Amino acid sequence: MRTGSEEKPGIERKGIAIVGNMNVGKSTLFSIMCGGMTTSVNISGNTVSITAGHITGTDRDAFDTPGIFSIFSTNEDERASRDILLPHTTDYDIQGIILVADAKNMKRSIAIALQYAEYGLPMLLDINMVDEASSRGIRINRRRLSEILGIGTYKTVARDGIGVSKVISGLMDMKTPDSLIEYPDWVEQYLEIAAKLLKSTDISTRSIGLLLLAGDKGIEEYIKTRFGAGMLDQLRDLAKEYRREEPLSCSILFTNLYYTKAGQIVDEVQKVKPPSRNPFLWKFGDWCTQFSTGIPIAFVMLYITYLFVGSFGATFLVDTINGTLFEGFLVPWTTKLIEPIPSAFIRDMIVDPDFGILPTGVFLALGLVLPVLFCFYIAFGILEDSGYLPRISILLDKLLQKIGLNGKGVIPLVMGFSCITMAILTTRMLDTRKERIIATFLLLLGMPCAPLLAVMFIILGKMPISASITVFGLIFLQILIAGYLANKILPGSRTPLFLEIPVMRLPKPLHILKMSALKTYFFMKEAVPVFILASLLVFLFERVGGLEALERISKPVINGFMGLPEKSAQVFIKTIIRRESGATEIEHLSGIYDNVQLVVNLLVMTFLLPCMNATIVLFKERGSKVALVIIGTVMIYAIFIGSIVNHICRFFGITFT
Repeated sequence: MRTGSEEKPGIERKGIAIVGNMNVGKSTLFSIMCGGMTTSVNISGNTVSITAGHITGTDRDAFDTPGIFSIFSTNEDERASRDILLPHTTDYDIQGIILVADAKNMKRSIAIALQYAEYGLPMLLDINMVDEASSRGIRINRRRLSEILGIGTYKTVARDGIGVSKVISGLMDMKTPDSLIEYPDWVEQYLEIAAKLLKSTDISTRSIGLLLLAGDKGIEEYIKTRFGAGMLDQLRDLAKEYRREEPLSCSILFTNLYYTKAGQIVDEVQKVKPPSRNPFLWKFGDWCTQFSTGIPIAFVMLYITYLFVGSFGATFLVDTINGTLFEGFLVPWTTKLIEPIPSAFIRDMIVDPDFGILPTGVFLALGLVLPVLFCFYIAFGILEDSGYLPRISILLDKLLQKIGLNGKGVIPLVMGFSCITMAILTTRMLDTRKERIIATFLLLLGMPCAPLLAVMFIILGKMPISASITVFGLIFLQILIAGYLANKILPGSRTPLFLEIPVMRLPKPLHILKMSALKTYFFMKEAVPVFILASLLVFLFERVGGLEALERISKPVINGFMGLPEKSAQVFIKTIIRRESGATEIEHLSGIYDNVQLVVNLLVMTFLLPCMNATIVLFKERGSKVALVIIGTVMIYAIFIGSIVNHICRFFGITFT
């Protein structure tokens, strides 16, 4: 049996395997623990590669393993999730296990925990998605569960980063779980014989014996390599002899034992308060999934959500907070406070209204991102807690399949019309890396956020309807085409939509407010330092003449290819720094444009790289490599589409007048 402190000679890298059932949040936990730098690791005797990454702040690496139903499963993906624990299958010494559980389905997760307990490795249990369980009336006694299993247990909402730091700190105090299963006498006898024959081994002999009884090929290959073919034949013959009296296959027998014990544990540690069934809400829930009634309901729901997040949060609340607290009090106060500083450079670095650390870093994050994000979490919590979110996902699943997403993708795409930064964050709810990349790409490529959308309506409202049809038609069309192509080009597969459909009910306001505040706090805790650093870098870039040089370089492209006035360069630069700044600038300069130039400019502003906030979040969420590819693709595409529209309109004499 191995412990957390043992190390094998010749192996320096310490590994932690993240395991669990499918769709429990393993990959989300892994990405937050390890950041964007990952590698693929091959397992000896298996064609499935597993993603590995370094756990931030520790000396250990983590493995993101495929979802598993049972350690006795025979398909190659699931075999990889247990073969990785065998010594010498990789260059890592697996010293512990993080078992990720779905708080809504604890029985199957505990059954897996009981199986992995037989490996004799230190383990901790992460009860993930506790917010979704709570909305269904599920309460879990974590301390009692920890006592029963003999290991540390933690609660997380991994997609929002809540509780992940505690899981990381818990790696230093992992414990070997207790073996709680009472096997039939003949199984125990075989396990004792296997332990005596193998004597010393670097993996628990109980797990070896159980897998041999189940006929596992991976463990047979391990014994052959470690102890020789003679030992394998002896143990295999003994297993065949002991199995003779048992009518069930051992894998079925053992799985039944684990699930029976898991059910007993769940009965002791979990309480469920089922929601009351309101007849109207029950019928309304059915309407939401039927095409004839579901589509109108979806438009109403999404419009209300947009009004709350986009109009109330991103406009009224942000303007009120910025006008009263920041512009009315904090900006003048800090400006006066730093006046005694003799260096004008230092003063500007702190309070410059366009690039200073406080206005564009701290105040922007707290005055713009925080209220919008908090409003979104409230709106999202209402949709989730009421049971409507799974229903709209089912309704739109077939449409989104065409662009490589499933029904869950509707939320980040719609939220992009409110705030791209916030919408990128909501891609965490998607199940696979491919889906998150596609959704992020589409958000950056063609979603006009609320400030830009408002200016679009003002400018296009003064022009013929053909201008609006051109702008919004191209936006919608390129989303479909880009999504379809990205789905074909990117490796990986779209996950089918598996959703538990809860009963429709009235949301719990206090619970929603509490979870929204908690999620907002954890994001801001991570994001504010990044905003400050980005603001500092942009300030320094501007002071060394970088922005001015960029404007000079871009003028030939803007004026020559896209046929726009030279001053459009400052519109695009301001759009990249802050979209509402660019939107204000285009409205201010609209008199120097003809109608074709306005259409081209609005399209390029939509397709161009979004504001600095979204760019920061893009690097944080998707990693440097993916972020740079998306940015390069989007910027080239924006120039290309602007040039094409300009030349087509000029060639055919289209003026939009």
